[in-house]
Amino acid sequence: MARVGLTTERLTRSGAELADEVGFDQVTVSELARRFDVKVASLYSHVKNSHDLKTKIALLALAELADRGSAALAGRAGKDALTAFANVYRDYAREHPGRYAAAQLRLDPETAAASAGGRHAQMTRAILRGYDLTEPDQTHAVRLLGSVFHGYISLELGGGFSHSAPDTQETWTRTLDALDALLRNWPAP
Repeated sequence: MARVGLTTERLTRSGAELADEVGFDQVTVSELARRFDVKVASLYSHVKNSHDLKTKIALLALAELADRGSAALAGRAGKDALTAFANVYRDYAREHPGRYAAAQLRLDPETAAASAGGRHAQMTRAILRGYDLTEPDQTHAVRLLGSVFHGYISLELGGGFSHSAPDTQETWTRTLDALDALLRNWPAP
């Protein structure tokens, strides 16, 4: 082990790179061991199994996304904050498709509570304060934004918009404009 310098962090980062190259679903401890030219057993002091490795990659992705989101939101409010936050997700998914997929991994409640996932929710709620939404509308809006962002990004990454005009950037911009208008005029129950 010492000759290749295996650490949990190094394996997680390498697993994240592997996810970006071959897809998150294809990440296994065996594939990671091949990358380091070591036996699978050499990794077990750092990761329990492939699910544990995937969980670590998911936690890394959530933290990276939260850090980017936090930086993008600094000093912004309203539509500027909404657009910056949405673009963080879209840009991250384009740069790191495997990690983006990892960020969608369903975590057990304890792991989720300790993850950066809570920071994502806090940032989304901070954006929504600029739209003067109260509960339960704020929770509905958090779910709406997550659904629209993830749905659009997933369809775009999957090539769902690649066969027709106009350009997807134009549609993305109009989608964010529509979300902003909806949030400013949130319907009464």
